[in-house]
Amino acid sequence: MGACGRGLTGGVSRMTSTKTELEGFVAEVVDRYGRDRRNLLQVLRTVQDQQGCVCDDAVQTVGQAIGVPAMNVRSVVEFYSFLHGTPRGQYDVLFSDNIVDRMLGKEGLMARLCERLGVEPGVPRADGRVTVDNTSCTGMPDQGPAILVNGLALTHLTPSRIDTIADLIERGVPLQKWPGIYCEVEDNVRRRDLLLGTPFIDGSGIRAVLAQGPDAVLDEMMTSGLRGLGGAGFKTAQKWALSRAAAGHEHFVVCNADEGEPGTFKDRVLLQGHANLLFEGMTVCARVIGARRGFLYLRGEYRYMLELLEHTLAQRRRAGLLGKGILGTEGFDFDIEIHLGAGAYICGEESALLESLAGKRGVPRKRPPFPVTHGHDNEPTVVNNVETFSAAAKIAANGGAWWAAKGTATSPGTKLLSVSGDCARPGVYEYPFGITIQEILDDCGASDTAAVQVAGPAGQLVPKRDFGRKIAYEDVATGGSFMIFNHTRDLLAVVRNFAAFFAHESCGFCTPCRVGTSLMRDLVEKVATGNGTQYDLEEMKHLGKIMKQASHCGLGLTAPNPVLGSLDKFPEIWTEKLKSKDFEPAFDLDGALSEARALTGRDDVHAHIA
Repeated sequence: MGACGRGLTGGVSRMTSTKTELEGFVAEVVDRYGRDRRNLLQVLRTVQDQQGCVCDDAVQTVGQAIGVPAMNVRSVVEFYSFLHGTPRGQYDVLFSDNIVDRMLGKEGLMARLCERLGVEPGVPRADGRVTVDNTSCTGMPDQGPAILVNGLALTHLTPSRIDTIADLIERGVPLQKWPGIYCEVEDNVRRRDLLLGTPFIDGSGIRAVLAQGPDAVLDEMMTSGLRGLGGAGFKTAQKWALSRAAAGHEHFVVCNADEGEPGTFKDRVLLQGHANLLFEGMTVCARVIGARRGFLYLRGEYRYMLELLEHTLAQRRRAGLLGKGILGTEGFDFDIEIHLGAGAYICGEESALLESLAGKRGVPRKRPPFPVTHGHDNEPTVVNNVETFSAAAKIAANGGAWWAAKGTATSPGTKLLSVSGDCARPGVYEYPFGITIQEILDDCGASDTAAVQVAGPAGQLVPKRDFGRKIAYEDVATGGSFMIFNHTRDLLAVVRNFAAFFAHESCGFCTPCRVGTSLMRDLVEKVATGNGTQYDLEEMKHLGKIMKQASHCGLGLTAPNPVLGSLDKFPEIWTEKLKSKDFEPAFDLDGALSEARALTGRDDVHAHIA
């Protein structure tokens, strides 16, 4: 049995620094990142890795060293869930709280680990050894329940594995010496097509753009009809053309690898097993738009891949596929940096990602202007996701007609689907666009299916009567999530999980989302616990309408979808929980005053709320 050695630390003592030692360490880190305030997030992550947290002294020191006001540094620390102002445990254990992980027994396993270690969820143990907490989704529902321990992914948890993990933590065993089988993250590719099932020679896409020229390759991209495969579906060739034509001092290529939608894990598979394809697509794009620098924004939950991805980039530089004079072509200079996120779902939105890339809070920008003209550093920038760039590399090598030959007229090519939940064979399935939901259910071994959540919590809950619908932009669009629920599942519990997720992940910038997601979560909870009325259901609809009309970005616009969609398609899961009365206040003030009446000995009419 191997070990978990992935270059991550665990079970190590955190350094308690004097102010002088802290200043010296921070100065070294800031110098490492070029004293560039745009690298603030990366600096903070590095400081936390060494210090255990970003304390007030570290905030002040980092701010002075990098030239950012301390209040701005602190606001960044407070924004990202993987940054902490106070120490966590030596072993920071985060359970994936995705609904599928819950279905697989996550809650019981978490309670078992807390009991074995003598901790309360979210509270560091008094000796500083361990913290056990939740995180939204680790991107591994196909092999859950899953956890992250100091950034290292552990999968296929069982009671026996939990007991072993508790013992390893109590004995202070470094993560590098934990059983390797616990740390295996499988690809689980169940069906392959154009993207995953056809051969690709590294450099063939780059050679095609060098031989044909940027104009010809852009034409091939147009012929392919490739649309953004993260779910938005904007035509890729059009985005590249707009950015290419935009005036600026510099152009940039940015890959959105912040795959944060619960139930989505297809980019994980591409990053783990096909990183060369991704980097090739980014390089082709760079040649087309005239970019010299590119960035891979990697979600914090995929930190365990960082060493592998850096190794792949180094190999490509040695092979002449990155760096100065790519493939011996004078003036074709392009390189890629990896920036690691820090736990913020909102950074999957492209403008929020760009803000985070600049070392700021990941608050979405007001648009227009759009990133194609005013992106990174306010310069023309192409932002595509992992799957889109990977497809672009193959289209450059094989031609646009090759891609367009599959799929539908409106949705050409293929789509990777992350299939999880109640099925015999969870994993990644690649299909031509136009596949029906029922065909997918048949392929993955799902039976007795009551509903399918397509496109994650922001998508739609599809009932059995609609399983003939197709996965396509003109019908059921998706970034890749496909969660299956059979008739034994409480669909209201699914909605509760999604509502809590959105309330937790709101960036807090605008009132309709910040307040609306919390109110919606509370209303869902009220009904689910048997205290709701028809009035509350109407309030949900009213609140959802306001959020869709007034929210600043896509998170707020789509956050009501789980509630509104289930009220429409599955009204029975709500009505069966209702009280008979028409109205029940969420807070019983008169009841809350009962203790005061008892203490004062008053029970007259004036001591009650009329």
